[in-house]
Amino acid sequence: QVQLVESGGGLVQAGGSLRLSCAASGRTFSIVSMGWFRQAPGKEREFVAAISWYGGITYYADSVQGRFTISRDNAKNTAYLQMNSLKPEDTALYYCAARYPNSRQPTAGNAYDFWGQGTQVTVSS
Repeated sequence: QVQLVESGGGLVQAGGSLRLSCAASGRTFSIVSMGWFRQAPGKEREFVAAISWYGGITYYADSVQGRFTISRDNAKNTAYLQMNSLKPEDTALYYCAARYPNSRQPTAGNAYDFWGQGTQVTVSS
C-alpha cells in the first residue's frame, strides 16, 4: 500500500502561483508514475499532469500546458505541481495519485491505485 499526502493548496489571485506537494509513503518502490487530477464543483474529475517515476517523462492536459510543471524528487518520494498564471477556472480540489505497473495510460484516472485526500486550490478573479 501507498499513502499520499498533499499540501500547498490555498487561495490566490488570478495570475498568481502555487506549488502543490504530494508525499508518498509505504511501498513506494513499486510506483511507476504519479499524477495530479482535479475536480471542480459540479464537474467530473479531470487529468492535470503526470510524471513517470524513474524516466521523468511528463504528460499534461491541454488546459494547463505551458502554465503548470510537474516534477518529482525520488529521494524524498515526493511529487510537485508548480502552477503559474493561475486562472479562476483552475479552481478545484486537486488530488495526487500513484500507480503500480499496469497497461493503462498514465493520463487516465483508472490507471491509478492510490489517491490522496485532496488539497483545495481557489483562484479569485
